[in-house]
Amino acid sequence: MSSSFRAPPVRSSDEIDFVRLFASVWQQKKLLLFVTLGAGLIAASYAFLAAPVYKVSTVLRPAAINDLDALNRSEIYQLPPADALLKVGAALDSYDTRLSYFKKNQKLFEKFVRPGQTLEQSFQEFNHDSIRLILPDEDKKNSLSSYIKLEMMYPKGVDGVSILNGFVDYAIESERERVTADLNVIVKNRLRELKGKLDSARSNYDIEKEAKIASLREADSLKRAQLQDELKALRSQLKTLRSDRIAQLNEAIGIARSLGIQKPATPSSLGESAVTNAGSVMRTEVNNQQIPLYFMGVDALKAELAALQSRKSDDFTESRIAQIAKELQLLASNREIEVLDARKNEDIFLAGVQPLRTEIFRLSSLNIDLAKLRLVSIDQQALEPLVPSSPNRPLIIFLGLLLGAIVAIGIALVRQGLRAVRDNAERDGHEPAGSLLHSVAQLDRQQEPGNKLNRK
Repeated sequence: MSSSFRAPPVRSSDEIDFVRLFASVWQQKKLLLFVTLGAGLIAASYAFLAAPVYKVSTVLRPAAINDLDALNRSEIYQLPPADALLKVGAALDSYDTRLSYFKKNQKLFEKFVRPGQTLEQSFQEFNHDSIRLILPDEDKKNSLSSYIKLEMMYPKGVDGVSILNGFVDYAIESERERVTADLNVIVKNRLRELKGKLDSARSNYDIEKEAKIASLREADSLKRAQLQDELKALRSQLKTLRSDRIAQLNEAIGIARSLGIQKPATPSSLGESAVTNAGSVMRTEVNNQQIPLYFMGVDALKAELAALQSRKSDDFTESRIAQIAKELQLLASNREIEVLDARKNEDIFLAGVQPLRTEIFRLSSLNIDLAKLRLVSIDQQALEPLVPSSPNRPLIIFLGLLLGAIVAIGIALVRQGLRAVRDNAERDGHEPAGSLLHSVAQLDRQQEPGNKLNRK
């Protein structure tokens, strides 16, 4: 008995898997084509039947320096272009600003309103899904990257260009009104502060003026009282002196009468009055002592006494009294007080208020045309898109074909494995369950023409 058995050439499992798997799959190319085309047809149906969604965008950049020069040169409100861009960006991202624009332009958003939802609920869905604010990457240190981009997704039948451009204009106008309101409040507060300082200076001036007038009047009153006291004392003194003089004259009259001195005489003439007059004699008397009053003689003393008794005022005897009368007359009216009271425009006499007046005039005449204030520069306005952004039909069809091919290959492998298991079971009667690759390898070995046993 002889055998013609020949051992098959040894091949690696990887080579067998790849070649045999490819061959087994390629045998079912009709299935592959059908499943792949079916998946592609489904994907194409979705791509062409799905509602198209369009995307528009707008880009904002900082305004030019000269656009904000008038505002910044006012020295009241400083707003650099970068800060203005951030303010507008904050307005664009503000929920309140978006909701306000949504409510004021309900006709533009009719497609976004869902039945059974409130206006706020419809806006919430639009705000979450349809509009997005994009800021530049902060890691990129490039001044050219300073911008704000706003994107909007919308279905067919919606005027997305008008919505986005209108919203940008609305946000810029809202921020411009806010800047205007802030500027007006700052100017009013500044004017109120300056006028308060001016009123304070005016009040201080009035107080100082009243204090000065009161001080002048007090000084005049004090001087007047002192002069009147002095005048009263002088008159009392003169009256006392006159009384003393009258008493002296009465005493001297009595002495002169007792001595028989009727006419004015001297001590020497009184001693020689008894000597016989032998002839005409002229005498000269030198005496450095005061002659007693009674030597004036009775006639002279009586004449002086009568004059003193008939005197009504002694003021003329003292020159100081006339001087006091002059000073009292001058104190009757204070010309400095009259000048102070006669001032009509007292603001010109306020000290240190000229800078306040200058600032008040500058703020009152401040004329900034905020209606034409450009907070940002619209670098790119939203334009009507030529094609929808989604669905991406070529990509969807390609992915559908790719997925169909993968599914077809999987189905082919499963069918081939099941067939191999069934064939082995029919030949051997039973076959233990094994892996798919093992079944395919077994089927490959059976299909090789040289892999046969010749038995005798």
